[in-house]
Amino acid sequence: MHSMRLSSSLPQWLSLGQFRPAYKRLILPVMLLALLTSETTRELAVNTLSDAFWAVSAYVAFTLAIYHYVSLYVSKENKLVNLFHRSRHYQVIFAALLGALPGCGGAIIVTSQFVSGRVGFGAIVAVLTSTMGDAAFLLLASKPEIGFMVVALGVVVGCVSGWVVNLLHNDDFLRPDGNSTSNSNGPTSESSNIEQTAINLQGAFWKWCLIPAIMVALLGSFQVDVNALLSLPTLGIEWLGAGLMVISMLLWSLTKEIKDYESTVAEDNKSLSSHPLQKAAQDTNFITAWVVVAFLTFELASTFADVNFAILFSHWGIWMPLAGLAIGLLPGCGPQILVTSLYLSGAAPLSAQISNAISNDGDALFPMIALAPKAAFIATLYSAIPAFVIGYSFYFLFEI
Repeated sequence: MHSMRLSSSLPQWLSLGQFRPAYKRLILPVMLLALLTSETTRELAVNTLSDAFWAVSAYVAFTLAIYHYVSLYVSKENKLVNLFHRSRHYQVIFAALLGALPGCGGAIIVTSQFVSGRVGFGAIVAVLTSTMGDAAFLLLASKPEIGFMVVALGVVVGCVSGWVVNLLHNDDFLRPDGNSTSNSNGPTSESSNIEQTAINLQGAFWKWCLIPAIMVALLGSFQVDVNALLSLPTLGIEWLGAGLMVISMLLWSLTKEIKDYESTVAEDNKSLSSHPLQKAAQDTNFITAWVVVAFLTFELASTFADVNFAILFSHWGIWMPLAGLAIGLLPGCGPQILVTSLYLSGAAPLSAQISNAISNDGDALFPMIALAPKAAFIATLYSAIPAFVIGYSFYFLFEI
């Protein structure tokens, strides 16, 4: 009773609720600043954050900007979506193609179409098998030749999986009865002003940084000494990259509260009417946050714990494709970005990346779990079968 009277007597701006740790994402930029200010970790942090910004974020942002600008000129209700309703055979093909689109938008479209009764269960299996979620952006930006190969493989495997499922089940297999609706995960009224401001600033940040960043990234890719070229002091471009990384992560940390597992590993909600650069900025910072965590974990463990991840995982040998598959079963894009980061760093083999790409369902699994949990569970198990077969086929044919 006393605490209730105390709370009510406090001014609104001093109420205890104002001090709840709402933006737990702030842990990341605070940690980055701590690493940069400590003499022990400063050099490692500068080089790691600089590499993450120039070699990853810049390419991802550029790829995403092109993707969202192209999407701007494609009608939301286009022929691909309308052709879903013509036959079970075409449903599977177009579902696999929509799933192959980087990000989770295509898979979420098919998920909603299944729940509303417009496509069959085979289409759900096809789209969940072919989708890579946001990890596709990272792989395409960093290793485009491998990225396109994995995406194309996902389409083929998705089509075959969907057609096989159509032979086994009717279209309405495990479809929920009645109309289901998902709850909005948008920001609360208390935090919407802060979050919207941070979202807008993310777009402004990448609007001004995109072209210079991609130019520096390209120079670095061609082994040009940018510091010498621009007459910058030693580690000048590295410090600039680290600083820009901290700013981008600070803005990202204020755009969404962490309330549960989904809000941690799923990409932020984006308005359909947002500018393409705004959408690209939100996706880029989400992907970058997970990449930074992976890169710093590798570097800190390698330097201070003397852990060589390439050697460590090399001992896993035959278990690596299974490990990639198992992580792929986790809903959300965050864990899948970590697997792709492992592959790009050389710590995980391509077979693990392939099995993860086929088994992972990205953010599309969240609405499926909410609206049709039984269908989500069975469809995920079905996508794990080709992931196991293809992942281990590649391992035995090319990696031993």
